[in-house]
Amino acid sequence: MFLTITTTGTAENPATDLGFLLHKHPDRVRVENQSHGTAHVFYPEATAQRCTAALLLEVDPVALVRRGKGKGRGGAPDAALAQYVNDRPYAASSLLAVALSGVFRTALKGQCVLRPELPEQARPLRVEIPVLPARGGAAMVHRLFDPLGWDLVQAEAVPLDEQFPEWGDSRYVRLVLEGELRLADALRQLYVLLPVLDDAKHYWIAADEVDKLLRAGDGWLAAHPENALISSRYLARHKRLTQDAIERLELVRLAESDGSEVEEIDNAVDETRDTQERPVPLAARRREAVLAALRAAGAQRVLDLGCGQGQLVQALLGDPAYTEIVAMDVSVRALTIAARRLRLERMGERQRSRVTLLQGSLAYTDKRLAGYDAAVLSEVIEHLDLERLPALEYAVFGSARPRTVLVTTPNVEYNVRWETLPAGHVRHGDHRFEWTREEFRDWAGSVAERFGYTVAYVPVGDDDPEVGPPTQMAVFTQEAVGDTATATATEATATATEATATGTATGATTTDSPKEGEAA
Repeated sequence: MFLTITTTGTAENPATDLGFLLHKHPDRVRVENQSHGTAHVFYPEATAQRCTAALLLEVDPVALVRRGKGKGRGGAPDAALAQYVNDRPYAASSLLAVALSGVFRTALKGQCVLRPELPEQARPLRVEIPVLPARGGAAMVHRLFDPLGWDLVQAEAVPLDEQFPEWGDSRYVRLVLEGELRLADALRQLYVLLPVLDDAKHYWIAADEVDKLLRAGDGWLAAHPENALISSRYLARHKRLTQDAIERLELVRLAESDGSEVEEIDNAVDETRDTQERPVPLAARRREAVLAALRAAGAQRVLDLGCGQGQLVQALLGDPAYTEIVAMDVSVRALTIAARRLRLERMGERQRSRVTLLQGSLAYTDKRLAGYDAAVLSEVIEHLDLERLPALEYAVFGSARPRTVLVTTPNVEYNVRWETLPAGHVRHGDHRFEWTREEFRDWAGSVAERFGYTVAYVPVGDDDPEVGPPTQMAVFTQEAVGDTATATATEATATATEATATGTATGATTTDSPKEGEAA
């Protein structure tokens, strides 16, 4: 396997700076042992005007078979000879990618101790790989490399035999890339895309491969139009790992589009603080009110938007009346916790077919959310900046348009009843606002009018005669011919109100007062 990286320079910025970046001296040959062979780094040319670094990987087929125990391409148990006679010593693959990350480790990370300013500088680069397996041919090479900013992407098909052109082309190409990029970016792209083009890996794919993919794809993979294909091939089509990678890449893309850090939007709220050490916690009473309203509306296919850690989804799965449950959250961490809570991997096939977890943002329209009976936004809207609410309103009420929408949010007037909540503080540090009952009704009424819904209001928790309930819920119902919608809304409201009142009558005391800084 062979790869060369060439750059040009001037007397002021000599091309031999490539030696500093790669941490390999141009006057020496570097030899490093790999688990599957030996890597050689040397410089065929090294002048101020032009410098070329070459990586030659000598693969030991016997060591590869022993390490892989006969698994992988060229190691099928019914093809013993193919374990030793295959294309691995000659064609660039995941073996070369691993060697690349080993011998050019600091360059891949964008580090240079002696000249720390060099890694951030874009420079003219020419990368050549004489034999590269490409499943999908030259067209696939262009699909993967064209969006990455290279001025030239050349994938010349290698014929099966030059003496017999009628045999056609092989599955291999000669790759040439030219452009002005940072060296670290070019190496990371090669590290990911070499095994993707080969569509095979020589080692076992574990969960940490997702982290490797995201590290190497930092700065380019999230925005790549083929990131789903890249993730699938890189992770050897492992469905669970691929889904994890795609969800995390989507989170990165959302953060980049908003100019935010991933941590700012991946802010799952720990609801356990609402559900511990209290007779009937407020979070449980919210769920009961929501479930009562869903039952009254006759919903079967339900969206839980901003599902958090999956408490409502778990309750919905316990009722066979709900035939399809889609839970969506922007936080990958929250979805991971929800999957563990629901024990999705151990769930029976019939039960598993009823629930889907999606990663997405309510600031954007999503065709996957259209056509459902009901949507629940429980303690969601207060986590958005006010200027983003119109986007959520259109995404839910204008685009998805479920027949019924349930929205719960804190009643800020009730905060004076929390003895441990300092005056002027919101219930959770991530709340962007908390509304009075009048403010909530003004907002809900406006949304209902603009998008063709009727709306009714349900108190959740003890309804204090002075400051109202701790949580307020709006039940939106699509307007229909005659009084059908109004009757449905009235029934849902009455049932939900009865459910929350029953919680009080059965000896439940609203001792949901949060500790300082905790959510209610």
